[in-house]
Amino acid sequence: MTAPLERDFYLRDPRVVAPELLHKVLVAGPCRGLIVETEAYCGSADPASHAFRGRTRRNATMFGPPGHLYVYFTYGMHWCANAVCGPEGDGVAVLIRALRPVAGLDVMWAHRRAARRQRDLCSGPARLCQALAIDGVHDGADLVTGAGGITIEDEGVPAPAAVVCTTRVGISAAVDEAWRWYVEGDPNVSRR
Repeated sequence: MTAPLERDFYLRDPRVVAPELLHKVLVAGPCRGLIVETEAYCGSADPASHAFRGRTRRNATMFGPPGHLYVYFTYGMHWCANAVCGPEGDGVAVLIRALRPVAGLDVMWAHRRAARRQRDLCSGPARLCQALAIDGVHDGADLVTGAGGITIEDEGVPAPAAVVCTTRVGISAAVDEAWRWYVEGDPNVSRR
């Protein structure tokens, strides 16, 4: 039996947490996926972060306690999920960019009818939210206690043998920061 990651795991810089989340398991109901890609967002020090200009109604969860899920709506059609990190008030988080589906694949396929291959189920932050039915209702879910129905667990999967560190995807500010990590060679990664 596995347990969710402890709160102290998240109480660190997102640039430390992000690569350490690789090969942890995101759990939402019957669905489980091995995290294979992440990005760090560093609050007021990061012009690409939702928290760069301070707290708003939309990003309030980012400024809350670590170990909660910050879920936001983007492009008028997609949800994206982040693990809140650092001390309360810092507004820092890690975007979960891609998963390797592990369990609940029938549910994922039902939610992602446009997917043609298994690697298309969770290869991107919007796709994984759709596959696991994560939406605005889950904003603020406690990843440590499971309140809200979503956790991140350590199931004893060894750390990746090779990790790529590169620049983030889909942003227009702080584009040179190498704050994205992914498991080298994993077919579920959103973009190489």
